[in-house]
Amino acid sequence: MPSYSYLKTDIINTTENDSTEFANQIPKLIEKTELRLTKDLDDVGLDEYTAISYVATNASIALNDRVRIVRNVNYTTSVSVTGVPASSKVNLLLRTYEYATDYWPIATSTGTPRYYSRKTNGSIYIVPTPTSTLSGIVQTASRPLALASATGTSVTVSNYYSEYCYNALFYGCMLEATMYMKDWATLPVWQGQYDNAITSLRNQARRTRQDDMEIAASPAGGPDTLIQGAS
Repeated sequence: MPSYSYLKTDIINTTENDSTEFANQIPKLIEKTELRLTKDLDDVGLDEYTAISYVATNASIALNDRVRIVRNVNYTTSVSVTGVPASSKVNLLLRTYEYATDYWPIATSTGTPRYYSRKTNGSIYIVPTPTSTLSGIVQTASRPLALASATGTSVTVSNYYSEYCYNALFYGCMLEATMYMKDWATLPVWQGQYDNAITSLRNQARRTRQDDMEIAASPAGGPDTLIQGAS
């Protein structure tokens, strides 16, 4: 699989710029490209499923600093409640933080969790505040671990982008490199290559989602999905 060193060599060879000054800039170029990819591909392959614990009497659940979008929050029932058997997965409903605090204004009061909201970039807020400790899963769109830090002192050998989106990563780095070198003549070329790579990845993700919904046995299919006739 392509690694950080592979990408760095690819950039140097393609730009034909082997100066020390340029080599020292490459970690920053990669970092900028990864941030660009995170914005352009927030629905492509960046989902993470993280086990979480609902602590009794605590309405907040911490998230890691790479989370961009919270897609779903659920918990598993520990005992049977009305209409819901034990060991069932219950999805919480997304609401604004203002709605959540209006709905359950006294955080020290407890009940059965029903809603979640994004409290800050670092946490989600659950209401009602859990009466007992529960376990669950939070599905997020998150930035992959960085392939390189801005200083180059902390390097991840490979990540999601280098393994599965190498063309988009490389073209994005070349786009950043041409801007750094003020090579305005080739800038449109790399911009076009990058845009095509992003479009291809988005189309691939869209086809995968559509295929999932068209499978009769898939939980994504059925009369309540956007694609009808997949029940």
